[in-house]
Amino acid sequence: MSDLGVPLRPKRKKGLVDFLVHFRWILVIFVVLPFSCAYYFLIYLGDVRSEMKSFKQRQKEHDENVKKVVKRLKQRNPKKDGLVCTARKPWVAVGMRNVDYKRARHFEVDLSAFRNILEIDKERMIARVEPLVNMGQITRVTVPMNLSLAVVAELDDLTVGGLINGYGIEGSSHLYGLFSDTVVAYEIVLADGRVVRATKDNEYSDIFYAIPWSQGTLGLLVAAEIKLIPIKEYMRLTYMPVVGNLKELARGYMDSFTPRDCDQDNPAKVPDFVEGMIYSSTEGVFMMGRYASNEEAKRKGNKINNVGWWFKPWFYQHAQTALKKGEFVEYIPTREYYHRHTRCLYWEGKLILPFGDQRWFRFLLGWLMPPKVSLLKATQGEAIRNYYHEMHVIQDMLVPLYKVGDALEWVHREMEVYPLWLCPHRLFRLPVKTMVYPEPDFDYHRRQGDTPYAQMFTDVGVYYAPGPVLRGEEFDGAEAVRKMEQWLIENHGFQPQYAVSELNEKDFWRMFDAGLYEHVRRKYGAVGTFMSVYYKSKKGRKTEKEVQEAEQAHLETAYADAD
Repeated sequence: MSDLGVPLRPKRKKGLVDFLVHFRWILVIFVVLPFSCAYYFLIYLGDVRSEMKSFKQRQKEHDENVKKVVKRLKQRNPKKDGLVCTARKPWVAVGMRNVDYKRARHFEVDLSAFRNILEIDKERMIARVEPLVNMGQITRVTVPMNLSLAVVAELDDLTVGGLINGYGIEGSSHLYGLFSDTVVAYEIVLADGRVVRATKDNEYSDIFYAIPWSQGTLGLLVAAEIKLIPIKEYMRLTYMPVVGNLKELARGYMDSFTPRDCDQDNPAKVPDFVEGMIYSSTEGVFMMGRYASNEEAKRKGNKINNVGWWFKPWFYQHAQTALKKGEFVEYIPTREYYHRHTRCLYWEGKLILPFGDQRWFRFLLGWLMPPKVSLLKATQGEAIRNYYHEMHVIQDMLVPLYKVGDALEWVHREMEVYPLWLCPHRLFRLPVKTMVYPEPDFDYHRRQGDTPYAQMFTDVGVYYAPGPVLRGEEFDGAEAVRKMEQWLIENHGFQPQYAVSELNEKDFWRMFDAGLYEHVRRKYGAVGTFMSVYYKSKKGRKTEKEVQEAEQAHLETAYADAD
């Protein structure tokens, strides 16, 4: 064993699935990439057509579509029809969790028309958007206005609805919190067909605080009003390499954006954007970004890097060069910076296309990247899907900032996945206890990065094939995820629900708080209409009987043993 206790594992016997996975790049190049490119182009044309309409016309269409949703909900017979869910196909979701709940009988409501930007209000600094608006679409509209959502998730395909009902983060989350923290109002269709606008201080404030992380199990989100911030044309990005053990890397990461004097609200000491990449157990690069004007970026001697061009090196590999050449600074056009990880899907592109980062591929076919995640899922088949669940990790571990070093050591010991992504975010103290919440005594300890109103957390992104798999050794992916989930529960951490979960129901509610969520489900009739968040997130196929029995149990108990 190494100093960090990495276990020795026996060699694994390879089979047909290994062969199919190894040569899957053939299907990706000749099928997935061309279809992805065509799909992206058609979506782009639809977005352009939408943008040509006036906000008044878009609002009129929105109102008509909401009426259709209400009408459809009222057509449901609770005694005969299954639970309500959207009509979106299971493979369309960006997350890696299998959408197995849709394989049971269910009552579909079509939300596919809700993909318009309804209003950009420059006075209130609010963007009002429908749930299927994605990050690429919104930045294409707002960035030319020198405006942006306060939190812009990196991948173009991520939708507003998914980031609200699930989980969304970006390098600005150490200032603004998670994506859902930047929402000021939700428009929701409730189980009984009522359309309500929920804010933090109106009569539906309980719904407002319960919606994040609920996975669409409280009602149907049809619009959201999201905070806008002023921005500049470029991001001035500093790449800072750090070499040492994992605890020393964690310390360097913390010091890159959290002043040791705890002056966390001082903009002179805290950058606009932060992220870190851990490339091995001894090497990492941390990036600090500040918005910069066009005039500043183009001053003599400053380097501008258009990372969005198809032939450019993949961003994570470009950042890695800091380990050889030392700290450096460059200017990146703001929108290109926002979507810096889209082209290579962080570093998953290296597994999908092993030669995709090579210069010849980038110049000849790089313009086809990235493959659409939904098409990758649609073409993988059951055997390959199961293989990825066992031999591949796509997980996020949300942990208190002061425990990042412990989390890095745990991942190295149990999974050996590199690179790792680090992204900080605030977890705010709210008037009510929501599904995710800061440690009760965080303000008493006032650790580095914390403020009286928010505890600093970090997302440790674990995306890649584990070291044992790459070495041809045995690896139990399900067991590794179970251990990770228990570690998170013991350390007041959280697991975003887009990922594959091995949690049983009791442990699910040990990780998350059920109080407000269950109260809102009962109060607004979601029980018996929408599947509970646990059963929606649960791994494996769900039968209608299983779900109905679980829903009945929710009517009879308030999770008395969840504490």
